[in-house]
Amino acid sequence: MADPLNFPPSDRFDPAPRRRFDWWQALVRVLSSIEAVRDGRAMYVLLAAFSGAGLALATAQASFGRGEMNWAIGQGAAALFIAFYGSTAAGLLSMDRALGRPSRDVVQAIEDALGIGHRVLVALLAMGVLGAGIVAGLLGLYWLSGLPKVGPWIFVLVVPVTVLVIGLALMAAAVVVAPLTGPTVWAGASSTESVRLLLRLIRERLLQAAVLMGGLSLATGLVGAACSVFVMVGGRVMAEASIFMLGVDVNPQLLMAGLFGYGLHSINATGIPKEALPYISSATVGGGVVFALALVMPTLVYLRGVCEVYLALMAADKTE
Repeated sequence: MADPLNFPPSDRFDPAPRRRFDWWQALVRVLSSIEAVRDGRAMYVLLAAFSGAGLALATAQASFGRGEMNWAIGQGAAALFIAFYGSTAAGLLSMDRALGRPSRDVVQAIEDALGIGHRVLVALLAMGVLGAGIVAGLLGLYWLSGLPKVGPWIFVLVVPVTVLVIGLALMAAAVVVAPLTGPTVWAGASSTESVRLLLRLIRERLLQAAVLMGGLSLATGLVGAACSVFVMVGGRVMAEASIFMLGVDVNPQLLMAGLFGYGLHSINATGIPKEALPYISSATVGGGVVFALALVMPTLVYLRGVCEVYLALMAADKTE
């Protein structure tokens, strides 16, 4: 796949004079990720993935309750598989939008996700191995600190080194490795290139990545909060109107259970009028659809946002 940023392969990782980072333009790009709620294809893929993963997880819980551990493990693995590759397909669609290139269709996005999803896992595994190497190095310093006579002198250096290294490593994992590994692959990088890109971003753009991820967290939180308010207010009105119009004497919370992710198995039917049970069942199923949609909205913003963060950081590395 061609490099979306048009970096010549020989210069992609070549250190060169960099232009000043445009904070305003980068933040605008990240905050504009709220527009992702209008991306119908990505929304469709995420809804299907979350629904499929939720169904697989529910069947895994049922199998676990019956003591069928093999089935439960298999169904749990299927839930993870569906959620991961569904999110990868949605990420590819989000990257298409962020780059301004023609968006691939849903089937093509799923096929591409199945073909490149392993790159994300390999890159994360490689970064995990590097992290384990850092931990091993720190443990080695502590071992040296236990030596007689010279140990206390070495420990003078171990204290600041440990604090700085652990702090920077956690920050790098939170604002670069975890959110940006996917976008590197979605933009066309191989597993090896992804690791090299992540290391370069940690070395050169850690502060900018932290600020931009903070802005993305704000945007995602606002969308999530707005969805929660709409669901709670709309759900309460729906429940009260349903009780009045249908003439069923039940607690409004029972009709709102599906809106908050609860299933029929979580509802205590004791004391509920028999004629109200079909309406509660229908409300739970319909509310589950609303719950999935409310969960998808902030996820869409986040996926588009990490794409914008990655592209903003990489665009700043172009030579003038």
